[in-house]
Amino acid sequence: MTAYLFRRLLLVIPTLFGIILINFAVVQFAPGGPVEQMLAELRGQGQTLGRLTGEGQGETRSQSRSTAEGGGTQYRGARGLDPAVVREIERAFGFDKPAYVRFGEMLWGYMRFDLGRSLFGGRPVWDLVLDKLPVSISLGLWSTLFVYLISIPLGIRKAVRDGSRFDLASSAVVLVGYAIPGFLFAILLVVLFAGGSFVQWFPLRGLTSSGSESWPLWQRALDYGWHMFLPTLTLVIGGFAGLTMLTKNSFLEEINKQYVLTARAKGAGEHRVLYGHVFRNAMLIIIAGFPSAFIGILFTGALLVEIIFSLDGLGLLGFEAAIRRDYTVMFGTLYIFTLLGLVMQIVSDFTYTLVDPRIDFEARR
Repeated sequence: MTAYLFRRLLLVIPTLFGIILINFAVVQFAPGGPVEQMLAELRGQGQTLGRLTGEGQGETRSQSRSTAEGGGTQYRGARGLDPAVVREIERAFGFDKPAYVRFGEMLWGYMRFDLGRSLFGGRPVWDLVLDKLPVSISLGLWSTLFVYLISIPLGIRKAVRDGSRFDLASSAVVLVGYAIPGFLFAILLVVLFAGGSFVQWFPLRGLTSSGSESWPLWQRALDYGWHMFLPTLTLVIGGFAGLTMLTKNSFLEEINKQYVLTARAKGAGEHRVLYGHVFRNAMLIIIAGFPSAFIGILFTGALLVEIIFSLDGLGLLGFEAAIRRDYTVMFGTLYIFTLLGLVMQIVSDFTYTLVDPRIDFEARR
């Protein structure tokens, strides 16, 4: 197992490099960028100032002269601005260097776990990530926990009562969970329970109420649960269907095996057969998949939920960075997401051996 883990850890390096390289190359061809964002802001501020001071005509004449000077620039938003200003913005953002140089500097920083600074906020990316991480982990952890607590008992009961009315009725609910995306459930819950069109029983933003820092511990816990209820319910509804069917199919496969028939023939009760023999084998893939399920909910399913419910987590941070073209934050969060995802895949493999020591990844035919 040690040699297998060592090989998997070595494989993380080229995988991580390839993902970052592909995304970096794609971004170079994407329209817009931090320089153009800043140029657009400067043009907007200049036009507003001109209107407020009544100098619009003079500004138009100066812009015409500047356009002639900066006509050869690669930025459409640079028209009307002094080329020296454009060069200074490029130098401030590091875009005065070739793409391969910027990519090499970024990789060197990532090797030292230095993610750089936000292009617009000026704060270190690590500080931004550490500020947002508790929100995303909280949402992902509670959602994954409730998905398992609901899906495993439901899947076992569906397997035991396969073909019954309960199985058919619950399958209809599972199909709804499969068919409707989680963010649509989020919008529906907002409309129904968060002041959209009906009642406002739950808050629409944040994880705590204003001034809750001075409240007693039990009151802060209730307030936290009140804020977390709708986002967690959204992710649970969107995530329980797949795990429920996986649990059912896994138990059905084990129930029909020969060792179960032998145990029944020896007089073992149904409860002992189910939980003494079937449970451990059937739950192998389900329990071992917990790390991957948590990462999946944390870094994919929670993105739109954080945006809809205005939760200041990693998903919202990445979304805002993409909108503003804050490349440092974009690639920093991508690096963290990818690294955690690859490591958790290795943890999932290691969990298999903990659940069932008979599994040996070093075995060869």
